[in-house]
Amino acid sequence: MNHGVHFAVRSQSASSISVCLFDPETGTQTSRTELGQQEGLFSGLVGDAGPGTHYGLRADGGHDPDAGLFFDPAKLLVDPYAKRIDRSYRYDQQLRAPRAEKIDTASLVPKAIVETPLPDLPDAAPMFDPGGLIYELGVRSFSMRHPEISEHQRGTLGALKHPVIIEHLKSIGVSAVELMPITAWIDERHLQPLGLGNAWGYNPVSFMALDPRLAPGGIADLRDVTAALHAAGIGVLLDVVFNHTGESDRFGPTLSLRGLDNSLYYRHEPDGLLINDSGCGNTLACDHPTVRQLILDSLSHFVRQAGVDGFRFDLATVLGRSASGFDRRAQLFAEMADDPVLGDRIMIAEPWDIGPGGYQLGNFPTNFLEWNDRFRDGVRRFWRGDDRMTGELATRLAGSSDMFQQEGSDTTRSINFIAAHDGFSLHDLVSYEHKHNAANGEDNRDGHDDNLSWNNGVEGDNSAPEIVEKRRSDVMALLATLFASRGSIMLTAGDEFGRSQKGNNNAYAQDNDITWLDWANRDLELEGFVSGLARMRADLPVLQQLRFLDGQASSETDIPDVRWLRPDGSAMAEVDWNGADTDTFLMILACGESDDTRQLAICFNRSTYPAHIQLPAESGYSWRIANQPEEAFPSALPARSSRWAVECKSHKTGTDRTS
Repeated sequence: MNHGVHFAVRSQSASSISVCLFDPETGTQTSRTELGQQEGLFSGLVGDAGPGTHYGLRADGGHDPDAGLFFDPAKLLVDPYAKRIDRSYRYDQQLRAPRAEKIDTASLVPKAIVETPLPDLPDAAPMFDPGGLIYELGVRSFSMRHPEISEHQRGTLGALKHPVIIEHLKSIGVSAVELMPITAWIDERHLQPLGLGNAWGYNPVSFMALDPRLAPGGIADLRDVTAALHAAGIGVLLDVVFNHTGESDRFGPTLSLRGLDNSLYYRHEPDGLLINDSGCGNTLACDHPTVRQLILDSLSHFVRQAGVDGFRFDLATVLGRSASGFDRRAQLFAEMADDPVLGDRIMIAEPWDIGPGGYQLGNFPTNFLEWNDRFRDGVRRFWRGDDRMTGELATRLAGSSDMFQQEGSDTTRSINFIAAHDGFSLHDLVSYEHKHNAANGEDNRDGHDDNLSWNNGVEGDNSAPEIVEKRRSDVMALLATLFASRGSIMLTAGDEFGRSQKGNNNAYAQDNDITWLDWANRDLELEGFVSGLARMRADLPVLQQLRFLDGQASSETDIPDVRWLRPDGSAMAEVDWNGADTDTFLMILACGESDDTRQLAICFNRSTYPAHIQLPAESGYSWRIANQPEEAFPSALPARSSRWAVECKSHKTGTDRTS
């Protein structure tokens, strides 16, 4: 027997807000209850509502788009606090029809479903290794073509529980998966006429309701997946979008926040024009108390109900914006840190947006890790062959202290990556000099033009053995550089086995074979190489540390924590750091005496010729190949490669790290 459901909605400009109930079978509106209002809070009890009830909201008030007012009682609105919706969003131009046309959109808008919350999960520390590997994946594209996943499970969260998936994640040393947006989103309005759809999810409407295409079972699906991954020692991070919504600019659809109070939930210029710091048509007013509370409640929901370990914030500069610009001391950041549920979660910022002063790398609060595009670009430029990049690469390998040494900190907050969902895949980075985005329907105008990429002599697909081997060698060198770096590292799903998007560097609209991972034809040699790197990083604790490398000896050993050497074993000089032709150098890390491993040498040779190297000789020790400890390290370093060696006591062969 239902005792009713209490509803509450914030709006400072609406004259009325009503709750409308719908028959889930026919979609017919069965009742409408107007909520009472006091100081901007509309609330009331709807007696005939209960678990399983389908509902929507309607709001009335002024309608003057030039002044930022979009109230229209004919527009059915989705509750911002909805935990589940009955279907995914689908764009229809009637969703943006003028109020004067009186078009009822109830048949076009998903209905929220009243649910009894699952019991809150017990408190538990986040499962995350700060020096480990974050694995970025799109839930749908990840498993749509996996031959061992059943058809009904492909493209859903449930696929991530499959033993074959968990085994793959473990084999490449994944510490935490980072799920690209899984809350319900809508396609951008220009995609439907092109026959395309949003494949990434960075266009949200609902902040708590999961997209039914990915999670047909709602929050229970995410809870089950998180439990399965936790059982395998793998954490779960959610990529969340609190910088804009799919309601877009003033000509976009009215679906939720716009219809409830456009002037409250979005930032505006003094003349009423929407601010577009996100590049997507609108910008959430994250400095407003109501919006801050919505964000905090959304994050807490996923921790309490699903047990997630943390969040990556898309275009995170928006979170700290107000009328005066970005502030790392913004109230929202302080509230996240002080929140009893969120205070210990892993927080990761994409530290930029497109608004004024939007690039804020290194300027987020110290409890945030940050995507480091300076690492991405420095590594790409070095291996492409750009002049005078040796010093830049060394700074990035050592933890990017120039970016993250805030307030005297001696540890890095860098998320090091070379490729991500946005831009070229790792394989395409060494196969294309130019973007090839014609499939997006914008005459190749979209996407970045400067990708710091190279094609090894031929643009695009090529099966010539020498081209295939050159590209694989370059990808291996890039990966070895990533795994050798100080900080957390990130790999995008499929880059470990050569995924390609055919040169498309903005594949957000390609929900098809361009973004779906090709498991059947993956490069197993490359995948095995990544597994070997993961084992070596796990076996060598020095690679998991976060303290900046500064060339000083630690308390555990009299050896400097890092030495930078020329190929002949002598110390790098200024002419080497700044020289245009420095193609080969060595990074020697002090490991301590554990497992008889004293030092780790990582050798970089971007030249097209083999390089002769001389590792420093220490009495009583000898150098061995890091993943083949019974073999002495050769003096010839292959062209276009990075190789690792460990210095072990001569009377032992060291720990077995075969890859």
